[in-house]
Amino acid sequence: MDLKNRKIGVIGAGIAEGEIYELAYQVGYLLGSEGAIVYTGGLGGIMEAASKGAVEAGALTVGILPGHKYSDANPYVKIPVLTDMGHARNVILVRSVEAVVAISGGYGTLSEIALALKMWKPVIGLKTWENIPEVTYVNTPSEAIGKLKEIFQD
Repeated sequence: MDLKNRKIGVIGAGIAEGEIYELAYQVGYLLGSEGAIVYTGGLGGIMEAASKGAVEAGALTVGILPGHKYSDANPYVKIPVLTDMGHARNVILVRSVEAVVAISGGYGTLSEIALALKMWKPVIGLKTWENIPEVTYVNTPSEAIGKLKEIFQD
């Protein structure tokens, strides 16, 4: 089963570099290669890396932004959604997707993981908050995509 037109959120730290940035880029690229629509919070770090990967693979990207300026979006967001809601935008992001891949991240990411689980959305964790029941942990971007394919094989 492919992920064509599946709405997948990629969440994580707003500041990321090196290995973590690359992991997020690969997740975005692989999602894009599978035809998924990639949703993020629209800013930098993990959000930018995943959006960049998705766009370079030919995918559509949606950024659910915390503020009220289109210029806040990273350059790889094709559809920016302005919420002017700050962190409360996390609810909109999680509600808009069918599953979430969490990469690294701080308390904002933790809140999104919790919201996703509360809304019965599958959460795949890659180098993120550990030991959360019901999060499916993986070690590589390819494993993350594999788990998503399993989830949507119905």
